[in-house]
Amino acid sequence: MLVVNAANIEKDWNWVVSQNDVGAELENASDRISQLAIQGPKATAALQKLTDINLSEIKFYTFVTGTIAGIDNVIISATGYTGAGGFELYFRNEVAVQMWNAIFEAGEEFGIKPIGLAARDTLRLEMGYCLYGNDIDDTTSPIEAGLGWITKFNNGRKYIDRDFLMMQKTEGVTRQLRGFVLLERGIPRHGYELVNSENGIIGHVTSGTMSPTLNKGIGMGYIAKEYSAFGTQIWVKIRNKTIPAEVVRMPFI
Repeated sequence: MLVVNAANIEKDWNWVVSQNDVGAELENASDRISQLAIQGPKATAALQKLTDINLSEIKFYTFVTGTIAGIDNVIISATGYTGAGGFELYFRNEVAVQMWNAIFEAGEEFGIKPIGLAARDTLRLEMGYCLYGNDIDDTTSPIEAGLGWITKFNNGRKYIDRDFLMMQKTEGVTRQLRGFVLLERGIPRHGYELVNSENGIIGHVTSGTMSPTLNKGIGMGYIAKEYSAFGTQIWVKIRNKTIPAEVVRMPFI
């Protein structure tokens, strides 16, 4: 099962269909499945009230299929894109309201709250997680983005652009995705220019926000390799100001 960026359903479906040269049976179930992400330090305790499955035994990045809140055939996945831990639940559309109400009743004692994408965006950014369309897209490579761990070159595996990615891995890249923290007050935004001490453009912000945890402006961006070393000072052009920043390791917290 592929869980894709919602904005890319058609694009990703068309791609999978176009690459199916082995006669696999494909199904686009996007319009029939709902998903809720229950995240945070109390997620397990809240959801455990709704199921006999021992949720603490589900290892990170694995899943089980079972009954939760009286609803059968729920995919209970120990995944999420917040860095806070928890579960993602997948179930039929027609039981979505029932599931929602059960979760919020179970989580009431823990202060559960609904959050939108903007809140989740700050969480994933504090963890240095890439957002498709911002930090990774059709013009970036996993080597540039620091995602080499998902690009395996062993066992003679064949995949798209393998030779190009191997070249990047062996010969290096001209830019790298890096995190940075502003040294003065300001909020970096997508598209802002990153410059050196001589005001020369060395990259652009791909994601940025005011970190609720650090109370500082943080961001990510592709930076020319010669300025990508951790501890390097760079500058972010915010409107008519140039704000100093430091290249740091991610996650930010």
